[in-house]
Amino acid sequence: MTANTLRRRLTASTAPLALSAGSAFAEVELDFWDQVWGGPEYIATASALVEAFNAAHPDIHVTYRSVPWASWYETYVTAIASGSAPDISTGAGFQAVQFYDFGEILPIGDVASAIGAETFAVGTLEAVTYDEQIVALPWTLDTRAIFYRTDLLEAAGITPPTTWEEFRAATKALTGNGVYGLVSSGDTTGSHWVSSITINNGGGLFDAECKAALTSEASPEALHFLADLVADGSVNPASAGYSNDDAIGSFVRGAAAFILNSPNLADLAGEAGAHIAVLPPLTSPHGTKGTVYWVNNIMVYRQTEHPEETMTFLKWWSDNQLPLWTEGNGAGLPARMAYQQDAYFTEREQVSDVIAEYLPVAKPMSAVAGGTFPAMNVVDGDGFLRTLIQTIWQGGDVDAAIADAQAHLEDVLAD
Repeated sequence: MTANTLRRRLTASTAPLALSAGSAFAEVELDFWDQVWGGPEYIATASALVEAFNAAHPDIHVTYRSVPWASWYETYVTAIASGSAPDISTGAGFQAVQFYDFGEILPIGDVASAIGAETFAVGTLEAVTYDEQIVALPWTLDTRAIFYRTDLLEAAGITPPTTWEEFRAATKALTGNGVYGLVSSGDTTGSHWVSSITINNGGGLFDAECKAALTSEASPEALHFLADLVADGSVNPASAGYSNDDAIGSFVRGAAAFILNSPNLADLAGEAGAHIAVLPPLTSPHGTKGTVYWVNNIMVYRQTEHPEETMTFLKWWSDNQLPLWTEGNGAGLPARMAYQQDAYFTEREQVSDVIAEYLPVAKPMSAVAGGTFPAMNVVDGDGFLRTLIQTIWQGGDVDAAIADAQAHLEDVLAD
């Protein structure tokens, strides 16, 4: 089903918005659908927060539903098309803008203004802005950073690299005796190298006019840099077939010196976490730094019969969500800067380093275009970037792979 077909179906089948401010004499019922952002402790914490809201707002009752990531897109599309969308939900980084384009999401600029733009990490509100409207509220940031094994570098007498040239030399020097300079995967996490390294080089998937730009000067240069690491023999040749868990396992065992991954990587490493550090963002040959991040968000659905009460809950949730991390061990980093200064983050050295060094240079997948646009949800969920990174890790024809990816991206944007 194409995006245009889906848009027509949703427009035809969705009932018009019925505005209601609620009543002091009747309890307003709201449905909140929350993606699974952590283990059982996350769901328990989120449920408890909803109950706290309900207790503080006797005229509003919110029902909490935990939504698994499996088939999440179909879950929401089906609900919207049948007229049974939730009042509010959390979701993936580009979910809100695509549904907004279908006419199914309410802008939340007033809530963002009430909270204060300065409250959010720099660039995050821009990352959820489309057609001059803030279409969702940022709440968690999924950032990619390069980590390294301090024990391997120290044993080899290698100083942590700061530039691409130094990184290539380090990965080559650290390869041997069953250890590789770099390990990655051929799944979605492995494909994040494409966005990360092209943004690092001042490029990305798009140009300033939101057109496909994988064949622009900066992006191919960055992808050829990855291919050079493969040609040097510095990348574990199993990477193309590895899952993210496989790659993390190899890194944690000390069979690789570098890996691109999420901020909480060291937390997953057990005792090996003591030997894992964050490599400061590399400087590209053009003097640029950067990485990719996803601004996951909370959105309000146009089908709600109670927009005022839903906005009240949205603001309350943002103002009170810190326990989702401190008690619920939620994934990602908070979009609100004050939360990032909580001891839960500052006392974990690697996470604190990612916040201090990577967040200031991180950009969404929409770079260089900036902001967000509807096709991003399709691009983010499409498998063509996995195919591209698998070809690179396998030592295939990089130029042909880039051309294929560019053509596919152009088709997605034209749909």
